[in-house]
Amino acid sequence: MFIRSGEQGAALNPQEVLRVQPWGHTAQGEEVTLFTLSSRSGLVVRVMDYGGVIVGVEMAGRTGERADVTLGHGHLAPYLDRDTSPYFGALVGRYANRIRQGRFTLGGADYQLPVNDGHNHLHGGPGGFDQRLWQATSGVNEEGPFVQLSRISPDGEEGYPGTLSAEVTYVLRHDSALTVSYRATTTRPTHVNLSNHTYWNLNGGRSGVLDHLLWVDADRYVPVDAQGLPLGGTADVSGTPLDFRRPQRLGNHDLSGPRQPGGYDHTLALNGSGLRHVATLFGPSSGRRLEVSTTEPGVQVYSGNFLDGSIVGRGAQRYDQHWGLCLETQHFPDSPNQPAFPSTRLDPGDVYTSVTRYAFSVSGRVSGNTDPE
Repeated sequence: MFIRSGEQGAALNPQEVLRVQPWGHTAQGEEVTLFTLSSRSGLVVRVMDYGGVIVGVEMAGRTGERADVTLGHGHLAPYLDRDTSPYFGALVGRYANRIRQGRFTLGGADYQLPVNDGHNHLHGGPGGFDQRLWQATSGVNEEGPFVQLSRISPDGEEGYPGTLSAEVTYVLRHDSALTVSYRATTTRPTHVNLSNHTYWNLNGGRSGVLDHLLWVDADRYVPVDAQGLPLGGTADVSGTPLDFRRPQRLGNHDLSGPRQPGGYDHTLALNGSGLRHVATLFGPSSGRRLEVSTTEPGVQVYSGNFLDGSIVGRGAQRYDQHWGLCLETQHFPDSPNQPAFPSTRLDPGDVYTSVTRYAFSVSGRVSGNTDPE
């Protein structure tokens, strides 16, 4: 049974697991709302309806000290400009990652999308889903507090064919897991690849992430050129810095080489199918652990290579290079032009679905064959 929210800004639940409050206005005067979800275990997740942004995730560390484990801001204004919020926590679409020259052919018709990453289309274009205000419904169900966001992307928005009806639901479960579920339908054949672009930092943002340990269940990765576009097919991770089948410290390898210029920004082709555990990130200094499960075939591992200290985030902290790690569960880059890759095509009558779950915990040491040690 769903318990729907009351008026915005009101205290919504006697257990205080859900709070809804006004959070400012867009440049167009639209009111933005911030939703604060709390679990019984003390995990706190903040989501806003502008850009579907995960504004923050607050949890305790090994010593009990609480900190936000994402990069971001304490107020709305910086999120309205990609120069001060390069997809921090954002819902990205219609197509996460890159499409070569913003072009693809579908059903015998050629489509040109706007280019916003050199000569290529990135994360849905300049007016992508992260730049839109979504309609929101909130409440509490048997799993915990939730926020459900929806919007209708009209035919031709950012060059994409078909009117896309999209829905994204964030549920903070009482067992300290955040589940993000995506659903979409279309009126014409189109391409869809939705993801979340949160920058994780298990040190609470006080230092970079190169000390973090990462495990990913992936035997293969997608080789790319200097523009981040696929060279064709996948390759074995063996002998490369992209082999995270055993936990690796992110700073173990030279991050200036041709395979990871400036850091990691690569798609790993995940093993298995269905909703399964695919990655673990561990912060040794804090004891915080993040486990990622997903239904997606890939995860983009991005180590904040383009952060340069010019952005001042939460707590007046400057975000330098490698200050956050993104684990973007998604399909592969440029799939509309890569027939060998898992398809991102969505036809009328079909339903696009995707689920990613983030589970949080704390320990002095993480052990096991598939966890950082």
